[in-house]
Amino acid sequence: MGTHEYTQDPRNDDVWISINRELFRRPDAKVSVLDAGFLLGDGVWEAFRLHHGVLVFIKDHLDRLFRGANAISLDIPYSNNEIISEIKKVIEANKMYDDVHIRLIITRGLKPTPYQAPWVISGPPTMVIIPEYKKANITRSIEGISLVTVDIIRGPKNAQDPRINSLSKHNCIAACIDAENKGGEEGLMLDPNGNVSTCNSTHFFMIKNEEVWTSSGDFCLDGITRQKIIDICHKNRISCYEKNFTTADVLKADEAFVTGTFAGLTPVNRYDGKIIGNGSRGPMVKKLQDLYIEMIKDECHV
Repeated sequence: MGTHEYTQDPRNDDVWISINRELFRRPDAKVSVLDAGFLLGDGVWEAFRLHHGVLVFIKDHLDRLFRGANAISLDIPYSNNEIISEIKKVIEANKMYDDVHIRLIITRGLKPTPYQAPWVISGPPTMVIIPEYKKANITRSIEGISLVTVDIIRGPKNAQDPRINSLSKHNCIAACIDAENKGGEEGLMLDPNGNVSTCNSTHFFMIKNEEVWTSSGDFCLDGITRQKIIDICHKNRISCYEKNFTTADVLKADEAFVTGTFAGLTPVNRYDGKIIGNGSRGPMVKKLQDLYIEMIKDECHV
């Protein structure tokens, strides 16, 4: 599972889940087969963490949720505060406090018939909040993961805009399958111009001569953790560049890592069969991990 490897927790078998502001136990939490999210992948989503009772970077996540919804002409009938209030209701019902991963999904809602036109709709948007006790495998933050270049690219904005956190995840799923078939734990995806874009479920960074590089961002989701690492670099006078670069550059990297909400920073130990650095976590990745943990602690006031 790479960066998403976690310890199974039996408490998740019976958690409370919110569907349209009503709580259901996990076995009873269901949406209609005529929901636009199920039929078409028509909706947006966010995932974020609960650390020490704090919804980490929740404003950033909700801002991105509304940007994505606006981009697909989905009118969310709730304010930020109303959504946060509902998330907290679910957290309180489950008596959750720490090491919790929350998935927020908003679909276009019920359709009167299976048809793609977004104006053919028979109800308001559907909102689902799924909380889980979910702790990342700590060994991955040291030993890292292996990446392979996949043939599936991040397409142009006029195909399926890769900057939107859409429920339509086929592009990433296809890349995930390709990575598995090639023996990698995650796939490095290129953009239409042949430059490095992102991974199928995380964002990619490489380090060369103590410079941190990541993609231009033109063909990838505007990752929250990705941006926090860029901010950390600028704040701590670490040279960091959003730029175009190729797989040839990656093969010459001193270190590499990926970022995501769930696992934070995860080293890359191997790329396309070549060992990166010494095959484990390097000094710059360790430094950035520590700085990111400090940022989380500041956010949570611990």
